[in-house]
Amino acid sequence: MTEYDVTLEWPDSRTETVAVDPRETVLEVALSEGIRLPYDCREGTCITCVGRVRAVGEDDTDAEGAVDAADAFDYRRQPKALTEDERANGYVLLCIAVPRADCRVAVGPMVRSEVGDSPWG
Repeated sequence: MTEYDVTLEWPDSRTETVAVDPRETVLEVALSEGIRLPYDCREGTCITCVGRVRAVGEDDTDAEGAVDAADAFDYRRQPKALTEDERANGYVLLCIAVPRADCRVAVGPMVRSEVGDSPWG
C-alpha cells in the first residue's frame, strides 16, 4: 500500500516527516512515533488539532495563495469544526485527516489562533 510523506512544520523551524498510510490519520501516526501534537476530541468537532497545508506534492516552496486542504487530504468523517472556506484555505483537522498526497503542514498554536473557536463549543 502507498504511504504519503506528511511533513509537519512548527513556527520555530523544526520539522518532522511521517509516512502515513491512507488508512491512518496524521495524528495517529505522529503519536505512535512520539511526535507531540495537540488534540482533544479525535472526532473533528473541535479545532485543537488543526494544521494548515502549505504545499502539496513535490512543491518545495510555500504557495502564494491558499492551498485547498482537499488537494492533500480526505477525511474519515465530515469535519464539523471547519467551514468550507477554512478547508479551501488549507486548514485541516489532523485527528480525522487521511492523506491523498505528499504534503507539508504548518502546526502549532499560531495555526490554531488563525482559525478561531469551534462552532461546537
